[in-house]
Amino acid sequence: MTSPHPLAPTPYSEESEQYTVGVDFGTLSGRAVVVRVRDGQELAAAVHAYRHGVIDRHLPHGGAQLPPDWSLQHPQDWRDVLRRAVPEAVAAAGIDPAAVIGIATDFTACTVLPTLADGTPLAETELAGRPHAWPKLWKHHAAQSHADRINELAHARGEKWIARYGGRISSEWQFAKALQVLEEDPLVYETCARWIEAADWIVWQLTGTESRNACTAGYKGIHQDGAYPSEEYLAALNPRFADFARTRLAFPLSALGSRVGSLSTEAAAWTGLRPGIAVAAGNVDAHVTAAAAQAVEDGQLLAIMGTSTCHVVNAPVLADVPGICGVVNGGIVEGTYGYEAGQSAVGDIFAWVLDQGVPSDYLAEAAERGEDLHTLLTRKAARQPVGGHGLVALDWLNGNRSVLVDHHLSGVIVGLTLATRPEDVYRALLEATAFGTRVIVEALETGGVPVNEFIVAGGLAKNELLMQIYSDVLRRPVSLAASNQGPALGSAIHAAVAAGAHTDVRTATAAMGRRLPAVYLPDATRAEAYDALFAEYRLLHDHFGTGGLLHRLRSMRDTAHTAG
Repeated sequence: MTSPHPLAPTPYSEESEQYTVGVDFGTLSGRAVVVRVRDGQELAAAVHAYRHGVIDRHLPHGGAQLPPDWSLQHPQDWRDVLRRAVPEAVAAAGIDPAAVIGIATDFTACTVLPTLADGTPLAETELAGRPHAWPKLWKHHAAQSHADRINELAHARGEKWIARYGGRISSEWQFAKALQVLEEDPLVYETCARWIEAADWIVWQLTGTESRNACTAGYKGIHQDGAYPSEEYLAALNPRFADFARTRLAFPLSALGSRVGSLSTEAAAWTGLRPGIAVAAGNVDAHVTAAAAQAVEDGQLLAIMGTSTCHVVNAPVLADVPGICGVVNGGIVEGTYGYEAGQSAVGDIFAWVLDQGVPSDYLAEAAERGEDLHTLLTRKAARQPVGGHGLVALDWLNGNRSVLVDHHLSGVIVGLTLATRPEDVYRALLEATAFGTRVIVEALETGGVPVNEFIVAGGLAKNELLMQIYSDVLRRPVSLAASNQGPALGSAIHAAVAAGAHTDVRTATAAMGRRLPAVYLPDATRAEAYDALFAEYRLLHDHFGTGGLLHRLRSMRDTAHTAG
């Protein structure tokens, strides 16, 4: 029997394997995945649907009616993910929980909440009957007027940081939402000791101590060059807002992949994991997915496509790109500049078509074939030649995140006739989201940020027609993340770094991430036809993007709903 070479690596055995858990908190549910540290193999996953979902009509338990454009969530739903999805995933993986060495989380952003000094959400205090006490989900767009003032004042004062966000701060982000709380419910604002991203709050729940991550602070909290906006600027917005950043936001920022604490005894009991294991800094669902998709090198543009789409890309240069969501040094991975852009609705738009109802014969056909309605409409739409429906649409049914950064814009469909069928509208909206992505890609490249590869992650990557449309519209190959659990896998990769199993995020990505290169290739004939349609999209984009009519219509709607 030959003895092993003295320098040969020790063979892995079941007993020597180490694992991490990644937890992804989405819009409607949270999921946990158990991942092997050695190679990123996903052993098992579990999903927990939020009991309260998106709170956009009434507060829970028969509470106050909410105005238009509000979107809230319940913090208990997030804790329940830790209590249910994590132990279920570990049990399904069939591993010894003691072999789990770290846990990391990611969240939708900007999802933000006011808390007491000890982290207790104001929604769980005597203020629970007041809407502003509740966490504001990323797609809460009722602070648009406050965002407009933030932008106007920043430009008037020549604030350096405004250019880092493409010239506009979004109503989805921390400052606009906080200013709305101050001016619409001063009692909630005064009671709020900490204004914190859910990404950091959930880590607080895991460790028992507060931490803040560099990603959400940079992209959603206007933290640039080591500082938040000045007290002089904030006071000019509202004198009572002057100390907002200093008293409610300021906290040492932790690098992505760093260990910010240890799993507390209480959180260990929730999750079934060992107390004391590593807990990584919080992160944003889109940005953490870059590790899972092996998209951490400069020029790799990752589109995380689900209910909305977030686009992230690294570049070696700091450039001011009009209309992007932000550029942050180390915002995706240390040592390079991370750029973010996005579309406020993508999958939500496709679901909207179904929600409006389809003809009864379509329902019967779907039932007969055993298809869901998305599959039915996709199959019918795929039969059409490019331009065959005679439509062009604007993908603004939930406002425009990039490059106009205006959430009071709304959707437009041009070319409807009595012959228009549901699949025509469906395909036109698929194409509209691809056109919106092309606007973003062109803005990045024009602004000096190269895009060398286009990679897609998220549930919509399963739609072959949609992916081919994107390849044709963008005139470039489309690569895919290999994992269906991109954010959760990305979090597990960061957990491995926090636990010391890999030296840094790039090294961990090489070992644990996976992508499928150039799965879809552009067709020259279709791409040429899409160029013509995209030209019409740009005409609509530039005409309606000024606001004007769409803003007036929204104002009429809001007035009608609030009158009397």
